[in-house]
Amino acid sequence: MAAVTAEAKSPLLVNRTHMPYELDEGLGQRARIGLVVLATDQTTEHEFRKIMGGLDGVAFYEARMYNDARISRETLAALETDIAPTAALIMPGMRLDVMAFCCTSGTMVIGEERVFEHIRSVRPGIACTSPMTGALAAMRALGLKRVALLTPYVQEINDMMRDLIERRGVAVPVMGSFNNPDDTEVARITPASVKRAAVELARSGEVDGVFVSCTSLRVAEVVEEIEAETGLPAFSSNHAMAWHCLRLAGYKDPVPGFGRLFRV
Repeated sequence: MAAVTAEAKSPLLVNRTHMPYELDEGLGQRARIGLVVLATDQTTEHEFRKIMGGLDGVAFYEARMYNDARISRETLAALETDIAPTAALIMPGMRLDVMAFCCTSGTMVIGEERVFEHIRSVRPGIACTSPMTGALAAMRALGLKRVALLTPYVQEINDMMRDLIERRGVAVPVMGSFNNPDDTEVARITPASVKRAAVELARSGEVDGVFVSCTSLRVAEVVEEIEAETGLPAFSSNHAMAWHCLRLAGYKDPVPGFGRLFRV
């Protein structure tokens, strides 16, 4: 049988090289944000897209780091060694305005400044935040003095978080928890469940705001419903961290649809 030969190529009619082009500032002209995200996280990027997806000139970029899905003090402390290597993967050599470490309880266990030291070891001088940092900044911006705290954590982590918030000058007289240590399941707790629990806590004591802790919990889509039913400002880990990223990057415009925090 005769060998099958390749079809002849069509003649090249035009072959222009070094064609002229112009450069602009690229994506994120107003704010470029880096996110260090846990491997098991199902929610942070989703909520950042909801909040920032319609903002002209804002872009965020993320890299993921390994974590144990079982949340305990020991597994959270183990995150520390991978913060810098993961942060180094995000847009190396290119401009970033702010970088966030996306774990509320991990930030609390490791310590905010220690987390930021690791980030700045590969991104010197960059503005840094975390869900815990953003939440505390949100409390200050909203003038809150007494908050209801809702978490998915086990009691040891809950107690540590309450102590941290109170050391920063905000009382936590009301707490509630789903008490689920499995991060993969926490991400599947429905927004309706979170809303119901947040509203119940807000109505159970004299508080002036509601903080829903954990980047895995879905809150952005129900935050305005919580505020409407309680009459109080409400915010979550992702919600507050996204707001703080924008403000640290110099983006000061209000963002409609996501509660009072995004109007301050």
